[in-house]
Amino acid sequence: MVLVVQNRPKLGILTFSDGRRYAHERLIEENKAFERRLRGALEGAGVEVVTGELVWTNQLAAQEARRLAREGCEATIFHYAIWAFPQFTALAARFAPRPILLFGPINPSRPGMVSVLAAAGALDQMGVRYRRVFGEIEEAEVLRRVVAWARGAHAAYRLQGETFGLFGGRPIGINTATAPVDQWVSQFGIDVEHVDQWEVVRRSQAFIGTDRVRHARQWLEEHVRKVHYDGQQLTPEKLELQIASYHALRDIIDERGFDFIGIKSQPELTEHFVTTDVPEAFLNDPYDWEGPHDPIVCATEADMDAALTMEVFKHVAGTPVLFADVRHYFADLGIFDLVNSGQHATYFAGRSFEPEHNLPRVELKPQGFYFPAGGASVFHVAAPGDVTLARLTREKGEYRMHIVRGEFVRLGPEDEARRIALVQDNWPHAFVRLRVPAERFLAEFPCNHVHGVYGNVVAELLEWCEITGTRPILLGDGDVPGSPITDTRQQKGGRP
Repeated sequence: MVLVVQNRPKLGILTFSDGRRYAHERLIEENKAFERRLRGALEGAGVEVVTGELVWTNQLAAQEARRLAREGCEATIFHYAIWAFPQFTALAARFAPRPILLFGPINPSRPGMVSVLAAAGALDQMGVRYRRVFGEIEEAEVLRRVVAWARGAHAAYRLQGETFGLFGGRPIGINTATAPVDQWVSQFGIDVEHVDQWEVVRRSQAFIGTDRVRHARQWLEEHVRKVHYDGQQLTPEKLELQIASYHALRDIIDERGFDFIGIKSQPELTEHFVTTDVPEAFLNDPYDWEGPHDPIVCATEADMDAALTMEVFKHVAGTPVLFADVRHYFADLGIFDLVNSGQHATYFAGRSFEPEHNLPRVELKPQGFYFPAGGASVFHVAAPGDVTLARLTREKGEYRMHIVRGEFVRLGPEDEARRIALVQDNWPHAFVRLRVPAERFLAEFPCNHVHGVYGNVVAELLEWCEITGTRPILLGDGDVPGSPITDTRQQKGGRP
């Protein structure tokens, strides 16, 4: 099975030159050599690159910038290896896909750094926001900064024009699960379409008793470690109803063109229909019983800002994204237990895109007394590995993103089972050791829900925050690479 998430950034590169013909023509090959190095390094890092003619006239500045936009570039690198007239930058910035990064390679025999600084001054006067990076693109830290910016820009670009499907409304009084529709459109370019949960109930009826649903149940019974049927909360019929609701949701998503969704679920569905844990897990997964699929971000409790956080993570990292409650802190171990009712994608059980690797670590367990309608909870424990966790919330109407690094860990089998039983033995768990003191995390983290992916994507999230006008709040050691020579952040101006 291959990675199916579409997370390859597409960048344009405009390489600027001297406006005097004799100087420009003499330095063409040198300028192009630097451009080839930049392009090669980016393509090697998984970035799609579009280049064009060297820009040495006003006409070319506008022409080549417009061409990058026509070719669907998501952002633009302005590249300066030699002296280039700043007026070309000013003109190109009017038409080039934004955001813009000014890149200055190391070339002491030519005034490339002078060009970057002169171009930056021109953009400052115009009120155009941008980023600056200096250095050898072959150096890991320099390339990391440019790629992080590219992935942050990619996430911001991909959000533009998306539609969020909101099934239900605010659940069980959780204020942070709601978000203003107009602000989503103006700040992130996302529309919100409301759907009543009754539509899920109604459409599920068409799948009940079909071979398609029966085969899906049998597939789950064969592939997961165990299905704990108890004859009351979890029966084959209730599991099939959960599968039917999954297919109903997939049909609605396809028909209405939803890019990501949230489901209220409780109390209506959890008390009178069936829980949505199975649909939530396999929507977020990169597969189901019918084969691989692009993960569809789905937030339980119709948590809009949870879903938005997860969608950003998906575009940045290209993997399924965790949704969890910050449930408990084991002070003796310095570990938080992240738990939810069954929302965790089974991907996290084995950290694999292969269901054959993950599902033997998964159990379907009966729901407890909170959810009298019953159904299966998708129980497993997250595989170990470094993670980045984050959450979008609003303070006085302004978006902010809390970001924290951590590590998912596994405990000894007996100790782990004891602690799981103490907290909740039928829901999925992720044991995490955060890189911030527990006291600070509990004093500052702004929500009960937290989200994350494996790996260090802090730099990418910071770039996305800057591009979208979101205030980042980094808790603890974020491991953000960079130095004054490789990463000079330009903070002036409003949103692009």
